[in-house]
Amino acid sequence: MEKKKTNKKFTFILAALVVIGATYGIYKYVHSLSHETTDDAQIEKNMNPIIPRVSGYVTKVYVKDNDFVKKGDTLFTIDDKDYLVKVEEANAALVAAQGSLEVSKADIGGALANISISEANISSAGGNIETAKIRLTRAANDFVRYQNLYKNKSITKQQFEQAEAAKLEAESELKILQQQQRASTYQKSVAASRSNVTNKQTEVAAANIKKAQAVLDAAKLNLNYTVVTASIDGQVSKINIQPGQFVQPGQSMFYIINNSEAWVIANFKETQLSKMVVGQKVGIHVDAYPDYEFKGTITSFSPATGARFSLLPPDNATGNFVKTIQRLPVKISLDPENAPDKVKNLRPGMNVDVDVHLK
Repeated sequence: MEKKKTNKKFTFILAALVVIGATYGIYKYVHSLSHETTDDAQIEKNMNPIIPRVSGYVTKVYVKDNDFVKKGDTLFTIDDKDYLVKVEEANAALVAAQGSLEVSKADIGGALANISISEANISSAGGNIETAKIRLTRAANDFVRYQNLYKNKSITKQQFEQAEAAKLEAESELKILQQQQRASTYQKSVAASRSNVTNKQTEVAAANIKKAQAVLDAAKLNLNYTVVTASIDGQVSKINIQPGQFVQPGQSMFYIINNSEAWVIANFKETQLSKMVVGQKVGIHVDAYPDYEFKGTITSFSPATGARFSLLPPDNATGNFVKTIQRLPVKISLDPENAPDKVKNLRPGMNVDVDVHLK
């Protein structure tokens, strides 16, 4: 009798387990028809690397591990002595270039004045030449007349010689004035050439000013870069620098994590993607908050599998006969109705379970 009771109890338990197992199996099957799930997913946030733009020795660090910072807060400073010297050198070079420009402008003024004087001399010489030609014409006519009179013995030899001397003097005066005119013309051409050279020198001096100004601006910019500030609001990671440490441009020091926005990257098997599309709703369970379900939406699919973006992507050219199911990263955004305080407390790298609602 006791044995029969034991058999009945065992049979009941076995039947209950079978029913529970069958029910769970049916539930999972029905669930799989309208859902796709994976536990290969993590929380992601924007992580802004802090990278100095100039090299030098760190003088002071203003933040500690995990501090919260605002945009514009000073994170650390770099020794600025060398950069102050470069600013002074650039400023001196700019002043020298400005002085060269002023000298060139003064030379241009002098050259233009010489051109004006030469033009005035040419104009004056032209008038004097015309007067000398008239005088020479009259002296030549007088000489011819006096020559005829002298042949006829109507005038004395002295009068004839005076007429001849007047003619020679007029010819000499005309030659001198013509030579003066040519000299003035040459002086004008020399002054014009000098003016052109001075204009070129002025252009070079102006270009040197622009160059010196650019060098000064770059020196001031590098001086400003010695103060490294936060570019966003967020929380700093572990601080890996200390005073006296030498840093270089492009060297990542630490990160600032933007806590205002988070999303999920879920790696689904390629066999799960046939019914998944952008816009489908997703239930998200974070291991750190098991009693709260975050709501999300599929926003995009990766253009390639995760393995293709690795440093050493797999190559199947050797004829590997083992077929490995690949996983494709899917981006899931968190919906606005999620509790802001809980979203803010999410951290990059946290493991999550995602449940995509296919229907």
